[in-house]
Amino acid sequence: MTERRRSPGGTLARLGAWAADYAWATDRQLRHLVRRPALPTTGGSDGGSDGSRAPVVLLPGIYETWEFLGAVATALARAGHPVHAVPGLKHNARPVPEAADVVIEHLERTALSGAVLVAHSKGGLIGKRVLLSPASEQVLGMVAIATPFTGSRWARYMFSRALRSFDPRDPVLLALAGEMLVNERITAVFPRFDPHIPETGRLEGARNIELPLSGHFRPLGHPLLVDTVVREVARVETEHAVG
Repeated sequence: MTERRRSPGGTLARLGAWAADYAWATDRQLRHLVRRPALPTTGGSDGGSDGSRAPVVLLPGIYETWEFLGAVATALARAGHPVHAVPGLKHNARPVPEAADVVIEHLERTALSGAVLVAHSKGGLIGKRVLLSPASEQVLGMVAIATPFTGSRWARYMFSRALRSFDPRDPVLLALAGEMLVNERITAVFPRFDPHIPETGRLEGARNIELPLSGHFRPLGHPLLVDTVVREVARVETEHAVG
């Protein structure tokens, strides 16, 4: 299933969106250096705010901390979902298989059950590998934002070996793409224009939601994306918990 919205702007708008995207990401990195906020906690007067909803595990993208998902985390906590980060990921520079092992160990150690993974970019690849592991019994599903499930054509030009691993020809990426049985447990949310992933974040066999937004990082703070993720987490909680 795919939901689609109208495309945002032309070439000039996309160039502006690209610049704004990097500015947003730089701002988040600087904020992390200046202060390191705590994870948001459940509370408030809205329904389910006592923390009784499905726990959420945040999986950020490469070179990111959970704070990139801060707006999403705050909204989920307000909706009553206990929000968890995985400290062992640090800035998420490990190869996907190693990073997935860190998440799996965290799930086993914390004994979380009925959790929903909320991932950005590389985090979605990590999350899919977790869904393919025995630890998937502790997870209901995943909402992945702007994830390069089929890689990015720009990756081969990157200086960083970690970034080159997103080349569509990468063996790990190809093997992961070939594992399609868990795709039905994934919601892929992605912007209409993503300067980092021109192939888009669409995933065959998953629930796909394309939003009329531009950027790879900046949409993480947009109310439309935040509301979409909160809604999809609630849907995963309801549908897969029953199933």
